[in-house]
Amino acid sequence: MSFTGFDTWLAARAAEDLFSGVVLIRRGTETVFSGSYGWASRRWRVPNTLATRFDTASVTKLFTAVAAFRLADEGRLELDAPIAGLVDLRGTTISPEVTVRHLLTHTSGIADDADEEAGESYEALWEAKPVYSVTRTRDHLPNFAYKKPMFAPGTGCRYCNAGYLLVGMAIEEVTGTGYRDHVREAVFARAGMADSDFFDRRDPAPDVAEGWDPVVGTEGRITGWQQNIFSYPPIGSPDGGAHSTVDDLVRFLRAVRGGELLSAESTSRFLTPQVPHHESADGDVWYGFGLEFTLGADGEVRNHYKDGGNTGACALARHYPAAGLDVAMLSNLTTGGLAVIREIDRRITRDLHLIT
Repeated sequence: MSFTGFDTWLAARAAEDLFSGVVLIRRGTETVFSGSYGWASRRWRVPNTLATRFDTASVTKLFTAVAAFRLADEGRLELDAPIAGLVDLRGTTISPEVTVRHLLTHTSGIADDADEEAGESYEALWEAKPVYSVTRTRDHLPNFAYKKPMFAPGTGCRYCNAGYLLVGMAIEEVTGTGYRDHVREAVFARAGMADSDFFDRRDPAPDVAEGWDPVVGTEGRITGWQQNIFSYPPIGSPDGGAHSTVDDLVRFLRAVRGGELLSAESTSRFLTPQVPHHESADGDVWYGFGLEFTLGADGEVRNHYKDGGNTGACALARHYPAAGLDVAMLSNLTTGGLAVIREIDRRITRDLHLIT
């Protein structure tokens, strides 16, 4: 597997302010590629390193799903249990038929706080509501629980952040513990993710990247930079915002596959595609329980992954079974992260085609 010239390509993009972040690609314990680029703090010109902790955006959903599966393994949470029996949803528009399984597989049909597939802006939620007032999981509920549902539970598939917020609330009800504290113990500690946590952006935590995005003028030129402190709540929640390093993300992928976090039955289920979502040029995309799967024409899993993006954040955790590769990419820019993800995939799938 060749990544010749990839460092030069990434460095050139960073020099043009088209990428700021880190990349790690491993096969087993062998590091196939690693590199860090851009600034952890644009204000103070502190460079990113492989030890920098980044906002993982929606990759956080994997931690939420594993935490829910662990409770299922312990007999404390039933995946087919109605969410309304676990969380007080009186007066909301959420159907009593919605289950934890529906929420984890994006098949609940509930309305989202911001419908990403329809192009709605998550930042717009905070134009009339102080972003700093939302720090508990249940604080998010008014943003979606009274909207009209998209479809009846189980009759469709549409990406939904809010579903994971409800799962997080269920975790809190079942455990009697705050969501973040539970994930720290049940996921991060068990997987050996010593550098991962939920950092409040108002606190001076070390080695945590600041999120920035460019302000683009009418001619497409960068006219300035804006930090993301008012773009979403100051601390992460079940649908996004945990912080991690690329090494910890790879460690997580391996811990899941190795059965270190879940029972053998739950590990198999977690790594199995559940519902089709859309077709792409690279293959059909199916959703699982947080994970997403790219399937080839014969139905084989080409890769499984979770990516995510927010203002000032872009992330990827992906495994390629045929190549035995784990990929982690973390960026503190929204700009350019998708291009890096696509270039990594292009290089790996190109070499896989040569092999097969």
